[in-house]
Amino acid sequence: MKRADVVEFYARLAADNPHPETELAYGNPYQLLVAVALSAQSTDVGVNKATRLLFAEVDTPARMVALGEAELKQHIKTIGLFNTKAKNVIALSEALIRDHGGQVPDDRDALEKLPGVGRKTANVVLNTAFGHETFAVDTHIFRVGNRTGLARGKTPLAVELVLDKVTPQPFRLHAHHWLILHGRYTCKARTPECWRCIVCDLCAFKPKTPAPKGAPRQET
Repeated sequence: MKRADVVEFYARLAADNPHPETELAYGNPYQLLVAVALSAQSTDVGVNKATRLLFAEVDTPARMVALGEAELKQHIKTIGLFNTKAKNVIALSEALIRDHGGQVPDDRDALEKLPGVGRKTANVVLNTAFGHETFAVDTHIFRVGNRTGLARGKTPLAVELVLDKVTPQPFRLHAHHWLILHGRYTCKARTPECWRCIVCDLCAFKPKTPAPKGAPRQET
């Protein structure tokens, strides 16, 4: 995608949603870290349902450790891989207490050393909790980057590095939220809704998905 088209691409997403936010519910950086760790292979809606009562009771690593793995499993048993995730959440909570004074570190390397925390989770926390210009490449961003031509790559890391290179100011802070939401609600996996997409004319995907009968076409 040409630089001018990249700028226009982001400008349209920004105009449509000037202040994008994660759809995960949380009250502080620790709860965000837990929510993102729980969200792997699960929907944000499902995670929010599971954490609503949990986060009303638990808002610090110490309280999570006090809750215990067995009780945590009861809260999150509706989420996929809940046994492994519960073990990791307790372990990362213990690590935060032991190594970081109970605080979530504002540092990628430190975050990635926590049990169950990979690069994507670290990037989400750094961006959403601490305002870093990071690009958390999940399945939605990986698809949008490759399908549109904005950032092509064979791995999430490759796509992340391209996004970091091509995304200009003032769009860097919110870029990954715009791309996630675009992939979740418009540039869908099975059938992208090109007919109502606000960046359709800038996108490399062909053939464009036609509008269902009677549906209005998006004006660009």
